[in-house]
Amino acid sequence: MAAVAAGGAVGALARWAVGAVAPTADGFPWATLAVNVVGCFLLALLPTLLVVRRRPLLLVALGPGLLGGFTTLSAYAEEARGLVADGRAGLAAAYVLGTLAACLLAVAAARLRDLPEDLR
Repeated sequence: MAAVAAGGAVGALARWAVGAVAPTADGFPWATLAVNVVGCFLLALLPTLLVVRRRPLLLVALGPGLLGGFTTLSAYAEEARGLVADGRAGLAAAYVLGTLAACLLAVAAARLRDLPEDLR
C-alpha cells in the first residue's frame, strides 16, 4: 500500500506540474487531455516491460500509484461540464469523444508490442 501511495503522490505532483507548465489559455483543457493520453499509453505499456513483470511491487507503484495519480477522470468530467456551462456544448462533446478516441488509440499503440511480428 505504501508503494501505491508514494507513486500516487509523485503522479499527482507530475499532473500538477503539467498544468502549471501548460496552462489553458484558450479555454480548452489541453493539459488534462495530454496527461490522460500519455497516462493511458504508459499504463498499457507497463505490463509489457520485463523489468516490471519481474517486480510486482514496482508494477503497483507505477500502475495504480504513479499513473493512477497522474491521470484524471474527475478533472476530465469537470472540464467537460464547464465547457457546456460556458455555452460550448459542441466543444465539450468533441473533448469527451476526442479524449476517449485518443486514449484508446494510445492503449492500442502501446500494446502493439504484444502482437506477433506479422500482425504489426
